[in-house]
Amino acid sequence: MSERDCRGEASDEIVPCVKTLIDFDNAAVVALPVTPGHSEPGPRECVLLEGPQGWGEFSPPADADDDVRWLTAAVEPGTVGWPDAVRGRVPVAVQVPAVDPAQAHELVRMSGCRTAEVSAGGDTVSRLEAVRDALGSGGRIRVVVAHAGDAETDLRRWGELEFVALPAAIAAEVRRRVDVPVAVEVGRVGIAAADVAVLSSASSGGVRRALRIAETVGVPCVVRAGRASSVGLAGEVALAGALPELPYACAVSRPAWVTGDVAAASRALIPVDGYVPVAPMSPAPQPELLDRWALTDHQAVERWRARLSRAQEAL
Repeated sequence: MSERDCRGEASDEIVPCVKTLIDFDNAAVVALPVTPGHSEPGPRECVLLEGPQGWGEFSPPADADDDVRWLTAAVEPGTVGWPDAVRGRVPVAVQVPAVDPAQAHELVRMSGCRTAEVSAGGDTVSRLEAVRDALGSGGRIRVVVAHAGDAETDLRRWGELEFVALPAAIAAEVRRRVDVPVAVEVGRVGIAAADVAVLSSASSGGVRRALRIAETVGVPCVVRAGRASSVGLAGEVALAGALPELPYACAVSRPAWVTGDVAAASRALIPVDGYVPVAPMSPAPQPELLDRWALTDHQAVERWRARLSRAQEAL
């Protein structure tokens, strides 16, 4: 079946014919291990879907407001594929969770990245000092605030930042009061409240939809991944690779505290000298790694299959 057959005539939307191209019933469900103490309560779980052109990942968070968009993104690489890239590699922002300063310093030092995305929480000031030391001169830092708190007061203690990513509820008010660029997730709040738009192909419904959003927002865009495996991360790299302008490094690599993957080591999305390559398709999972990281909790597997089935029916 051709790409034209799998898309609506008036747009690039993927239409229900994908149901005949992908074996949803036998999709692999995996749980990738994480190192304790890095702000994640347990393994990263996801469903991997194989289509005639390749693989995709379905991994909406528990609070996702539209699983159908996540499924549309997951079937895109295996059916219609991704748009052509305009660059061969993407600069990476190393992710630094709410860990102690020593751990933060080591994460940044080992990454080779020149930009760090630091999560607020606990002793953020000391964590930022450690990250600045690890980056050295010319490094860039941004902070991600997950909870409102007293963000305005905290921002005045955090020093120079590339931007701060804020929850929708406080973005507009904080932006009026501080002299730091504010980033918000597209779809979470009116883009008028932002200096930077945070994009994700997964939550947008695929790379094509995310690119159309980027055309309309009127502010610079950055890509941040919410995926579990290199299969899913490849979609975010494809988005970053296809954006006409990319003024910021993107959080699109596998975090250092995620210690398992389904891709071969040579295809795992781990930055080298601060970059990851843009590829025309996601890496194919290795059968032995699918077996190794298969989710063994029967109830959890059934929850994922039920969630996938509901999203599939709504396509």
